[in-house]
Amino acid sequence: MPSFDVVSELDGHEVTNAIDQANRELAQRFDFKGTPCIYTRDPKDEFTVLMKAEVEFQLGQMLDILKTRIAKRGMDASCIDVKDVEKNLAEARQKVVLKHGIDQDTGKQLIKSIKESGMKVQAQIQGDKLRITGKKRDDLQDAIALLRKAEAGVPLQFENFRE
Repeated sequence: MPSFDVVSELDGHEVTNAIDQANRELAQRFDFKGTPCIYTRDPKDEFTVLMKAEVEFQLGQMLDILKTRIAKRGMDASCIDVKDVEKNLAEARQKVVLKHGIDQDTGKQLIKSIKESGMKVQAQIQGDKLRITGKKRDDLQDAIALLRKAEAGVPLQFENFRE
């Protein structure tokens, strides 16, 4: 029975490259010269970026730079989840979480959209991915087209297509 997996994965190496490029751009830009603005990775989670700046306005500019660098590295910008700004007298900080994996709620939402479409495929959640099975290859390709149009909130990739 033909099947494929729906996943939402980010390459940790590409995330590192995007952060490094964003830091290099900060060093080159005139409006950031001489400021302690920097991007770092959270040591606890490799998909969390910490932005530090002097004022909140600079964090907005830094977020634009980071989004651009992530997009240029081939990652979907819908994976970015921006947290609230934490500020004190000395600096402003902000966390940017890069979402990866399909959580239970998103998986249930995707399964519901497949069932509502009336396609002759079955979908099931397996950890942080979805397995879609069907009798015909054409049905699976229709399911892929439907999922590409769906608003999942995370970037979706399709892999492990088997006959």
